[in-house]
Amino acid sequence: MKINKYNKTLIISIKTALILSFISQTVFSQIFNEEQNPLSVKWRQINASGFKVIYPQEMEKEAQRMANTLPHIYPYVGGSLGRQKTSIPVLLQNRGVIANGFVQLGPKKSEFYTTPPQQFDSQDWLNNLAVHELRHVAQFDKLTGGKAHPFPEEVYLAWFGASLPIWFFEGDAVSTETSLTNAGRGRQPSWIMPYRAALLEGRDFSYSKANFGSEKDITPDYYQLGYLIASNIRKQEGRNIFDSVLTDIRRRPFRPYPFSNTLKKLTGHGSHNWFKQTNTLIKEKWTEQAAKSSSENYSPLNATASYASSYFLPVRIDENSILTLKQSKADVPQFILIDKNKKEKHLLNIGRQEQPWFSYANDLIVWDEVRYDPRYRQRSYSVICSYNLKTGKTKKLSSRSRLFSPSLSSDGKKIIAVSFDLSNRCNLVELDANTGKLLYTYPNPQNLILQTPAFDASGNTVAYISVTEKGKAMWTSNRSGQRQQLIPNTQQQITRPVFISDQIAFNAHYSGVDNIYSIDIKTKKISALSAAKYGAFNPSFSKNSKTIIFNNYTASGYQVAETTINARQTGASNFVFFGEAAEKQEHTGNVFSKIPDSTYTSKPYGRFGNLFNVHSIIPIIEDEYQFGLQLNSNNLLSTFSSFAGAQYHRDLNRFEYNAGFVLKSFYPIISATYRNRPRRTFYSTNSGIYQGDWRENNIQLQALLPISLNTLGSTYSFSLKTATSFTKRYQPQNMPANYISTLRFPMEYGFTFQHSIRQAERDVAPRWAQILRTTYLHQPFDKQLDGSLFAGEAFFYFPGLFRNHSFLANFNYQHATGVRKYEREINAVYGYNNIRAMSMLKNTLLFNYRFPIAFPDAELGPIAYIRNLRAGIFCHYENIGTETNLGEPKTYGFELRSNMNVLRYQPNVEVGGRFVFVNKVYNQNPILELILNYSF
Repeated sequence: MKINKYNKTLIISIKTALILSFISQTVFSQIFNEEQNPLSVKWRQINASGFKVIYPQEMEKEAQRMANTLPHIYPYVGGSLGRQKTSIPVLLQNRGVIANGFVQLGPKKSEFYTTPPQQFDSQDWLNNLAVHELRHVAQFDKLTGGKAHPFPEEVYLAWFGASLPIWFFEGDAVSTETSLTNAGRGRQPSWIMPYRAALLEGRDFSYSKANFGSEKDITPDYYQLGYLIASNIRKQEGRNIFDSVLTDIRRRPFRPYPFSNTLKKLTGHGSHNWFKQTNTLIKEKWTEQAAKSSSENYSPLNATASYASSYFLPVRIDENSILTLKQSKADVPQFILIDKNKKEKHLLNIGRQEQPWFSYANDLIVWDEVRYDPRYRQRSYSVICSYNLKTGKTKKLSSRSRLFSPSLSSDGKKIIAVSFDLSNRCNLVELDANTGKLLYTYPNPQNLILQTPAFDASGNTVAYISVTEKGKAMWTSNRSGQRQQLIPNTQQQITRPVFISDQIAFNAHYSGVDNIYSIDIKTKKISALSAAKYGAFNPSFSKNSKTIIFNNYTASGYQVAETTINARQTGASNFVFFGEAAEKQEHTGNVFSKIPDSTYTSKPYGRFGNLFNVHSIIPIIEDEYQFGLQLNSNNLLSTFSSFAGAQYHRDLNRFEYNAGFVLKSFYPIISATYRNRPRRTFYSTNSGIYQGDWRENNIQLQALLPISLNTLGSTYSFSLKTATSFTKRYQPQNMPANYISTLRFPMEYGFTFQHSIRQAERDVAPRWAQILRTTYLHQPFDKQLDGSLFAGEAFFYFPGLFRNHSFLANFNYQHATGVRKYEREINAVYGYNNIRAMSMLKNTLLFNYRFPIAFPDAELGPIAYIRNLRAGIFCHYENIGTETNLGEPKTYGFELRSNMNVLRYQPNVEVGGRFVFVNKVYNQNPILELILNYSF
């Protein structure tokens, strides 16, 4: 039996093992982004009452505003946790187009991604980020004691990850953002809608399924789950309950499940019981809401699947076909046509979007898509693409742009879109739909945040949504400078206006459920056009038609529905506000209502003058024989990291000392490592086997150039690497007289090319990808150790027989001479290390077929939550033509794997077993390999 290792050395690092369990891709998620900005960015800083605001010079105005805002609101944000002051750097990142924010330790900082999304809360975007992320700062400070530079930070962060369930971490922050403002996601029916639909449709999810998600069903994530549980706990136990919980955890940190056990100690219920109690409460309240609200059933115009599928933004092309953007657990985002028999025709896969979006008119589709800088991935763009239904041709209409929510005029000749520049200046821009040329920029003197514009039938008037701290409003504008506010600032989540004759349809939640409404442009009377039970969105209207086609939300996703245009009363709101008790406990009103307006002194922030930022000492365990401590430093811009450490070799009874750095400011990533370490070898003489020991100074240098391009659903990556080292050996003990004391600059070169398409959530491996990799090692400066190794690897992934299946053909070749004769740089057959070699390894041909079996979503109490079961079969050849041939593989067999969450923690753990059968000529018994891996 053998444990299968995915890496040559398993380094147990607290930071990577526990901290990154906070990763997600939801807005406000904790993405610890270590990517870089280009060197052209000029950074400045403002110091304000413990906050160091670091920002690109274009963001001066917004930085001044945040310097006033952060110290003012922090006492309110941290109040219920007993925190009044803090000290933390806050970086404003303006080069990207994906809205987000995070807080971390190791190093301690927060980052705000300043470009507003096209659908979010009814308040200013940076204010929205500030109140949420500062709650995370307060949570960190509560557990660490609020020190300016807690040491070691990574240990604190690991403890944080091990002590608190992520649903509390995020749910408490959502509860705070809702309680301290007039907005907040807790007030949005659409945000909590997936949970409501699931419960009312009888899908009573387990605690783990609600928390960790599913590859089969739409589930609430830990944001919604956490908000509801946290709100319920605060309602029953009072404002300061979480202050008491975190205080107790800090006093007694080393316990299993400290959060749940402390919660049980203080309230009589642990986490699981609070989940069950909250589920009972919210189901009762939502059932009462449904009974009070009149609703209609809408028949889906799309086919139903056994797994969650959504058909966004439907538009009728003609009487027999509907165009929509489909996303599902089994499919990547793609444009499809649905015919009257509900059959689907695939048109085109697309790349990542800030939100699902497209516009159609006159056989033309336009949409926005995220493209990344080839090297500095903190910089990204939102470009506009088009697809012609008649010709099947795709065109990119903008490059290196920051354009969002493009909408076509009815003749398909013009596009209206939202533009943000690097100072967060927002405008509506009119573009030529054929060339992408800028035709006109609509004035926005107040610099309102603008969203989701649309043309009227004539193409002369535009409707759009604006967002400020006062709420959302709806406007119309034209080129003549006439501007009219149709809906004044409101906390309604009004989105996506669409002209319908002399009215404008839009989304809102006047009834407490998101539905489609219309406003008469002349009278400004608002009427309801739909009465969905859970939510109706994205209306479209065909000229001379008496119906609208729209998205009707169900527990299985966004479905396509159609209804006649029949205006009715908006009705009273029956929304169930679960954050009401917490809001009353805080009793602050909107904390952004009276922000100071001081002007702070700013100064340059030198990227090279702030390279070192020592923050942590962490334990390092290489294996059972080697362990030690490491001091870590990371600068705030993620361009320079360094370390220094000492490790004890238990088998040698000696210490190793090491240090190194990685510089990521320039196009090549440059790294260097120094080691002073003990070494041991065994050698044979005429007198027998002897043991020899020595110490050595070893310096390793590497330059890596990674380039990555993405377009539509494809990614193309290239990397060039060169590396060398120098080793000087000394203090030999019992070594032969001719042992080599100096190893001079062996060289290594590598090149990798990779192409892949986007993977669906259920894909177990790429369905279409190619990887080519070459490596060359030689000794040009050291003839005493002459030898070389060339290795080439080719990976080809193909779609399998059924959906989400994958077939891999992997051919590998190497040629090694001299001192490198016994080295291996290519993939070997499964079971290789347990089979006695018959000849030198020269090539391998590996066939692997992988596929999913089931998605049980099974919760085994607190032990494990099993997400899926997967299998694979393989057939592997070695040294083809000399040792094996296509009729007689060296090894073959099958494997079973499962992904799960263990002990109700966030990391995704993969466990499994591989059964390897060996060609009879090797006289080898079957081999069992155990598989254990984890990811975040």
